[in-house]
Amino acid sequence: MPSPAALPTALTRTPVPSAPVAGVVAFFETLTRANLPRLATLYAPQARFVDPFNDVEGVPAITRIFEHMFDTLHDPRFVVTQVVEQGGQCFLTWEFHFRFRRFSPQQPQCIRGASHLVLDAQGLVSLHRDYWDAAQELYEKLPWVGGLVRWLRRQASR
Repeated sequence: MPSPAALPTALTRTPVPSAPVAGVVAFFETLTRANLPRLATLYAPQARFVDPFNDVEGVPAITRIFEHMFDTLHDPRFVVTQVVEQGGQCFLTWEFHFRFRRFSPQQPQCIRGASHLVLDAQGLVSLHRDYWDAAQELYEKLPWVGGLVRWLRRQASR
């Protein structure tokens, strides 16, 4: 693998993210139910949000996804580990820390993923697409389902 210095500029870590991207990062790293209304200051009114379970448009629909997160998980918290920005687009890698409310609520969990953000001319997020492996990062951790998913993964890799 090439050293980071040998990678093209577009793939290296952004030393100082733009103000809009820094605002999004700060928002997600300090996300609470109480500050969900701030989404309207960071996202365009008709922004689209896509992840393995959702494909919605509009700030109210996006807000509902995060409200659901707070309803179903204990202590959800994002840690952004890398920011790559070029032009009106940004790629964030992150860790999502939480505990299930229903299954092993004392057991800390972590999902690793990435987000692709597209900013409009006003610096608002117009597209937020999350990429993460729901089978490995979530289903394998659930009782009953986890064993089946691990078995299927082993069968598929033969």
